[in-house]
Amino acid sequence: MTVIVVNAILLGMETSKTLMGAIGPVLVALDTICLGIFVLELLAKMFVYRLRFFRDGWNIFDFVIVAISLVPATQGLSALRALRILRVLRLVSTAPRLRRVVEGFVTAIPGMASVFLLMALVFYIGAVIATKLFAETFPNWFGTLGSSLYSLFQIMTLESWSMGIVRPVMEIHPYAWMFFVPFIIVTTFAVVNLLVGLIVNSMQDAHAEESNADTDAYREDVATRLAAIEARLDRLLEQREES
Repeated sequence: MTVIVVNAILLGMETSKTLMGAIGPVLVALDTICLGIFVLELLAKMFVYRLRFFRDGWNIFDFVIVAISLVPATQGLSALRALRILRVLRLVSTAPRLRRVVEGFVTAIPGMASVFLLMALVFYIGAVIATKLFAETFPNWFGTLGSSLYSLFQIMTLESWSMGIVRPVMEIHPYAWMFFVPFIIVTTFAVVNLLVGLIVNSMQDAHAEESNADTDAYREDVATRLAAIEARLDRLLEQREES
């Protein structure tokens, strides 16, 4: 984890022209050392686990991130070199709490897909209505279906939705609030919060499963110790009866 954090700091320092001009070779050398440590770690894991290495999703995750860092810095693949910062994501695979968050998020994806489909339907219906109503007077915002979708997305995020879009529209269409207010209530306060609820619920389930696993392991350990104590007492009783 220390190497990952240090490497992240080095990659950030490499974005500074001043630092690169002063100690550029040193930063590049340290970055190479960090990458070498990551490669040696992966090779050691692959040597120990053999084919089982690729059965663990987190090992594959680490393998892909390090492999991207090893891509040659050619002109066509120079953009991939910028993805070296993805090495920071290896903190997720090394920190149990971060892994729990990611696992909870992944578990919530099936339920999130249904919510996203519902939101897509709401957006499509709203975009068609907005285009029909406001295309002639506000072509920049609602002139096409695509521009309407983008404007409605901006409204959903509550970024300059009132003074930037809705109030100018209401100056020409006084009853436009009857469309925008229900849209915000449905998308921003209902559907988005539903997504948050699904993710939180999945994280709680993941935490509960981990706690149950720890409890079961503790119970098995206690049962094993009690059995050993019972066997020892039986031997002592047998020895006392024999004597």
